[in-house]
Amino acid sequence: MDEAQARKLICEIGKLLYERSYVVAFDGNVSIRLDQNRVLATPTMTCKGRMTEDCLAVTDMDGQPLSDKKASSELAMHLLIYKMRSDIHAVCHAHPPHGTAFAVAGLAIDKPILSEVILTLGCVPLTDYGTPSTDELTEAMKPFVPHHNALLMANHGAVAYGKHLWEAFDRLETLEHTAKIAILAKALGGANDLPADAIEKLVRIREKAGFLGESARCQSCGYLHDTGIAPPNCEVTTQSNGAKVAFTREELIELLSQAAKLG
Repeated sequence: MDEAQARKLICEIGKLLYERSYVVAFDGNVSIRLDQNRVLATPTMTCKGRMTEDCLAVTDMDGQPLSDKKASSELAMHLLIYKMRSDIHAVCHAHPPHGTAFAVAGLAIDKPILSEVILTLGCVPLTDYGTPSTDELTEAMKPFVPHHNALLMANHGAVAYGKHLWEAFDRLETLEHTAKIAILAKALGGANDLPADAIEKLVRIREKAGFLGESARCQSCGYLHDTGIAPPNCEVTTQSNGAKVAFTREELIELLSQAAKLG
C-alpha cells in the first residue's frame, strides 16, 4: 500500500470509529507503518470522524516528525507495538463503550464463551493503569504485546493491531462485540464457558488456519492453561487487579437500557 492509499484508509477507518461511537471528540488514534522507518498517524486534537487526508502526520520509528503535522500524543503505544511485533503494520486505539467498561471495572475479556473469538482474537488481557502519553502506559503493555493482538488498558480504553488496518479494526470491533455479549449474558444470569476439550480443538484449528500462532497460547486468562496446551513456562499472569464487580439483574438491565439510549 502506498502512502496515498494509506491516508485514504486511515480517514475511512476514523469515520467508522466515530460513527460506531468507539471514539468521541478527539478520542483515539490510528496508524499505519508505511515502511521500516515511517509511520503515518492520526493528528493530535482532531476528531477521527472529521479528518482529511492532508491532516495526517508522518513520523519515524522514534516518533520524530517527518512532516509539518503533529501526531497524536499517544503515538508511543503504536511505536512500541511496531518495535515488538515485526508482523504488525497497523494499530487502532479507541474507547469502545462496552470494552472500556471492562477496563474501567478492572476486568479482562478472558472468558471462553464464543468460539469465533477464540479462533480469531484470543483473550484480551487487562494491563495495569498507566498515565496516557507517558512511559507508564507503554511499560504496562510490554509483557502482553508479544502474545496478544488486542489489549485493554485499565481506566483508559482498548488497542488492537494487525497485519493491515482492516485487521486491526476488525479485532477492535470483535473486542467490543464480545464485551457487549458478555454484559448481556450477565444480565440474563451468566455466560457458560466452552469446555476445555472444545477450546483445545479451536486452538488447533486457528493455528492450522493461520489465524493465530503458537505464541498466542501464552494467554493471561488461564483457560489455555486449563487445557494443558499453554506453555508451561508462561510468565504472563491474570491481570484483573483482583477486582470483582457485582450487579443485581435489575441494575444491569437498567445500565444496559441507559447505554442503549446514549447509543
